[in-house]
Amino acid sequence: MDLLLEAEKFEKAKMSHMSTSDRVVASRKAKKLILAINEVYKKTKDAHLMDVMKVLTEKKRKIEKRIKGVPRV
Repeated sequence: MDLLLEAEKFEKAKMSHMSTSDRVVASRKAKKLILAINEVYKKTKDAHLMDVMKVLTEKKRKIEKRIKGVPRV
């Protein structure tokens, strides 16, 4: 599947030293991949697809956490 290859490439990509705009682009790409894999998962119910979505979601959350930053008190 082309989606799984693209997801694996995204998962292996380094996310250090990225600008904010690069992080936004990466977050949107992760969302696009997750939604596309989810459509296939709905039809096949393959457990491997769910695992891939979980990994991508965790990476997306880390990226978004860096975009939002630490709230100052």
